[in-house]
Amino acid sequence: MARRSRFLSLIFAIAVLGAACGSDDGDGTAAPDDNDVIDSGDDGNGGETDGETTDGDAAAGDVSGDLFAFGFGYETGDQIAQVRVDRFRELYPDVNLEFSESGFDEQGFLSALASDDPPDLVNIPRNEIGTYIARGVLAPLDECIAQHDVDTSVYYDGAINQVTVDGTVYAFPEFFNSRVWILNNAAFEDAGLDPETVDLSDWEALAEVNEQLTRNEGGRLERIGLDPKLPEFLPLWAWANGAPMISEDGLEANLDDPGVIEALELTVPFHEPAGGRTTFLDFRDTWDFFGGDNQYAADQLGGMPMEQWYLNVLAGSSPDAEVTVRPFEGPDGQPITWADGNSWAVTASAQNPEAACTFAKTMTEADTWIEAAQARADTRAEEGAPNTGVYTGNREADDVIFSEIVDLSDMPSFEQAVQTVVENQENAFGLPPSPASAAFKAAWEDAVNAVLTGADPASAMATAQQEAQAAIDAAR
Repeated sequence: MARRSRFLSLIFAIAVLGAACGSDDGDGTAAPDDNDVIDSGDDGNGGETDGETTDGDAAAGDVSGDLFAFGFGYETGDQIAQVRVDRFRELYPDVNLEFSESGFDEQGFLSALASDDPPDLVNIPRNEIGTYIARGVLAPLDECIAQHDVDTSVYYDGAINQVTVDGTVYAFPEFFNSRVWILNNAAFEDAGLDPETVDLSDWEALAEVNEQLTRNEGGRLERIGLDPKLPEFLPLWAWANGAPMISEDGLEANLDDPGVIEALELTVPFHEPAGGRTTFLDFRDTWDFFGGDNQYAADQLGGMPMEQWYLNVLAGSSPDAEVTVRPFEGPDGQPITWADGNSWAVTASAQNPEAACTFAKTMTEADTWIEAAQARADTRAEEGAPNTGVYTGNREADDVIFSEIVDLSDMPSFEQAVQTVVENQENAFGLPPSPASAAFKAAWEDAVNAVLTGADPASAMATAQQEAQAAIDAAR
């Protein structure tokens, strides 16, 4: 009963704060991604041991009591969320679970942490976790990992590095969102180009490809050539250009690096053949992004780098629209992708840290993912709907999901697309855990937006560098 009272109080506090504060939004397309949807699927403190000797799951089987998780929904979640929670409940029936039934938001989480009875664990975007590690509100998982004998090498490097500070792991990676080029075969054919062979590493030549793909009729824009996805995808362009925007430890901004500026100078002009940024955005806003008349089916786009979850949208809404999926490439010709997603972390103030550790571990282990992926595959088969799979941060889970569960043999273009995504996941980088993650993001996004409206790239990024570094220094 006490837990329920606390939960209701928390919801009230979140509502009050939510009315006063704006929410953070990620993708400029307003598309859902694993950072801002509740189920993230479609997108250790070790605590006290009571003096007992524990040995992995033997100790985990003893967990019981109330457990409250912030940033996650069961009732509001999808099948991938519910199957995993159901598995935990079956394994650990003495744990009484409660969820915030909301996605992660900073103000709500801070309110919960400041309450007399804070959450035991949180489902938190990896791009933001560095801030909360620096504030000391998340517990290190050293004991949790040892007690459960968790092999952290099963997580993709691009995921586990995002939740590791000074060699200490603070969370278990959950989903794995990566980016690839999705090219419109019809548009390329219309322009006399081959999407399979166009050189994606020659960025100056891509500007010409963009012009060839862009279609204006009678002074009216009818097709965008290549959408560089600015400002939100600048990290992908910068890292691919050999210029990480921040140091590996997240403590040194690198926004004024010549490679970052060069990436901007090469990609911002991609808007010009469409008639400029405003015309570009106005046209993009007309797209039926999630519908059967989306920009690929309607031949309104030549191509863009995009998160892999969008393949599920295309396969379901416009399965006959032919697309070619290829890895993003840097000027050096090497494939690369930017990955992110959520993670499960135990709070430093958890009242039930042992159960929190067990829950976080269970939600991200291979058997749990495989059970959820199989359930989705069965459901999609019954519905006659395509299943492009579940992309997890766990290599062992993905090996089984994409070799034994996902079957797209009757959709060869999507089968190839999914295979391309899976093969490219080992080339992923993730944004390092900065102690000022929100301020860092705001600095570079503001700079890119300024450049898109006419500011000088070098000057804008120099200003962003000063702002970002000042915020990082203040947060250390």
